[in-house]
Amino acid sequence: MRDRHTTEPVVEPYGTDRHRQHRPCKPAEARRTVERVVTACCGTDGHASCDAGALSDAVLVASELTTNAILHGGGVTDFQVDVVGPGVRVSVSDRSHDLPVAVPQTDPRGRRRVGGRGWPIVCRLACDVRVADLPSGGKCITVVVPLS
Repeated sequence: MRDRHTTEPVVEPYGTDRHRQHRPCKPAEARRTVERVVTACCGTDGHASCDAGALSDAVLVASELTTNAILHGGGVTDFQVDVVGPGVRVSVSDRSHDLPVAVPQTDPRGRRRVGGRGWPIVCRLACDVRVADLPSGGKCITVVVPLS
């Protein structure tokens, strides 16, 4: 019997790259998926090798995007990851049209806020960040994180 919190991978061709799609997705599943896909691709199929720090960055970005989709976007509606050239592309879709924002670290009274660090982390670690509205509603955030 399949655990209701796990997902089954669906492998589909996407150009010459490996393309995996999972839904629904929790942050832990996103982290494991990115690690598995990147580890399988690095050093093979003409893809550059990647170091542990770069892999950690990609895993962190996937986790932050997934967490934000759950907390602010009404849940993950699609998750895709594949290695493209010297980077890993991660796409997370959710139900909200609201754009991600970076909130100040302190409130108007100068008190430190809890949370609000995810989007700035994503923007700092990714070399390409795109947000697109989806025809069926919601949005898709696609980022590329360098692997070297």
